[in-house]
Amino acid sequence: MSEKSLSADALKGTEFASEPLSYDVRKTRTAPPDNQETHDEPASEKPVLHPGEAPDGGLTAWLVVVAANLILFSTVGLSNSWGVFQAYYEENLLRHTSPSTIAWIGSVQYALMYLPALVTGRLFDLGYFKIPCFAASCVLVMCTFLVAECTQYQHFFLIQGLGIGMCCGIIVGPALVVVSHWFYKKRGLALSLTAIGASCGGTMFPVVAQNLIPLIGFKWTVRVFGFILMFLKRRLPPVDVRGGFFNFKIFRNAAYSIFCISGIMAFLGLYTALTYMSVSAVAIGVSKKSSFYILAIANASSTFGRVSAGLLGDKVGALNTMATFTAVAGIITFTWPFAKNEVRLIVISSIYGFSTGGYLALFTVVAVEMGTIEDAGRRVGMFMSLAAFGAIAGPPISGAISTASGGFVDAGYYAGGIIMCADILLLLARYLHLGRLRGKC
Repeated sequence: MSEKSLSADALKGTEFASEPLSYDVRKTRTAPPDNQETHDEPASEKPVLHPGEAPDGGLTAWLVVVAANLILFSTVGLSNSWGVFQAYYEENLLRHTSPSTIAWIGSVQYALMYLPALVTGRLFDLGYFKIPCFAASCVLVMCTFLVAECTQYQHFFLIQGLGIGMCCGIIVGPALVVVSHWFYKKRGLALSLTAIGASCGGTMFPVVAQNLIPLIGFKWTVRVFGFILMFLKRRLPPVDVRGGFFNFKIFRNAAYSIFCISGIMAFLGLYTALTYMSVSAVAIGVSKKSSFYILAIANASSTFGRVSAGLLGDKVGALNTMATFTAVAGIITFTWPFAKNEVRLIVISSIYGFSTGGYLALFTVVAVEMGTIEDAGRRVGMFMSLAAFGAIAGPPISGAISTASGGFVDAGYYAGGIIMCADILLLLARYLHLGRLRGKC
């Protein structure tokens, strides 16, 4: 009998025989040489993730979605309410400061919501997240209360821009990635349902502010925000993955590199209308009370955009869906400055919120699918950190353009044009990733 036959017989009944394993981790066993007995030494074990075996449902998986939803409610939702603060500061606390200077507070907050993801995403892959999450949650609540005590520009910049932004950034990245560990075929839907938390927060905070500021003043309104954040809880199971802290070799993937560049350009334009929509509403004669609701309507509409994008993404592909929603966002940004009454502005804000919600719901899906699940946190973190440079520069540039031109038309041209350029890059990334013009991607 040949050595190969003997080796095959020896394998029967040993630990190398197939066995049922858990859905998320398969134990890859090192096969012995053909001429080596297998019962003398135990095989080495190495955990390898198989995303196709994710549960795609079940109580635990959906509880993770609920927990991540609450996280985005308290972080992204609060940050997306910046337009309310921009309008209030321009008219009251910081009325002697230019709009573009005030916008730096919000843009830094937007940017820091994404920038730390390069570090926190990799820490999440390695299993280190619970302590940073707990510390950031505590500091986030504290900073929210401290905003009520701020009186000067540098105070707001330090507490609201840097403090709240950094705390949100530490939490948001891993919260988006963890959902991908529990879903595969339904990943788009799960992440879109997770992103609804941001829409709900962005809807609720402006409405609360509009109703409470006249009753109890700005300070106690912000304190109410702090109490709202204090009672949220979350659950994020970490995944231990070996490897270096950074993986810049991923940029050898041309599709991923182009996708990251498109993210920078998209964020240069996407936050312009969200930041200045309330201000532009007041400029065309809309009451201050109604202008706060305009922002809430945009954020509420993004709820439907996120869910729709998730469902479509699972059917026709995340990149295909993102490109469509981004094109709509670019077109609406062009038309936004030409809304000269409240009804038109409400319609535009609704479509704008719907389209931007679709983009924001799916960028995580695309980044996860451009590699293995083992380093999904690092890959998503790299994209978010690069996109942060667009988020930090976009609103101040738009503010400077609107100040110089005396209106928002030129700012709309700038933001809409750069969003359309980002959409072209998305289509290029799609072609590079798929390798052909048609197909699900």
